[in-house]
Amino acid sequence: MEEICEVTESQFERLADVWEASVKVTHDFLTEQDVLSLRSKVLNDYLAAVTLRAYKDEQGSLQGFVGVSNGKVEMLFISPEYRGMGIGKLLLNYAINHLGATELDVNEQNPLAIAFYKHMGFKVIGRSLVDSLGNPFPLLHMRLGVSYK
Repeated sequence: MEEICEVTESQFERLADVWEASVKVTHDFLTEQDVLSLRSKVLNDYLAAVTLRAYKDEQGSLQGFVGVSNGKVEMLFISPEYRGMGIGKLLLNYAINHLGATELDVNEQNPLAIAFYKHMGFKVIGRSLVDSLGNPFPLLHMRLGVSYK
C-alpha cells in the first residue's frame, strides 16, 4: 500500500540515494563533485535537522521525501522514475497541511521546480545571489499565497 510515513535514522541512507538520483536529473548546474560534497551534508547533517515524511511505494520502498523546519520546506525530492506521478504534490500538500509549511527556497536554475511551486500556490518574495552555503547558485525565496512586492 502506498502511503506517507515517518522516517527513522536507519532510512537516511535511502533518502540520500533518492536525493542524489533526483538532483542528478533536476540540478544540471551542479558538478559531480558538488553532488558528492552535498550528499555527505544531506546524509550527515541536513536530514537530522528537519521533520521528515516520505512516500512509500507499494513494495514498501521510499521513493520521495519532504523535510520541513520552522514552517519552511527545506527539501523535497522524488526518485526520478516516480517523477510526474503526483508524489511531489502529495508530499508538499502534507507539508503544508500537517507540518505548517508556508515558505521555501528553490534554485533559480531549476525552472521545473519553480513552475511546480508556482502551480502549488507559492509566490516569489525575494532572491539571493548565492545558496545557503555561499555557492554561486541563486535562490528564489517563495511563500504560499503571498505576492511579491
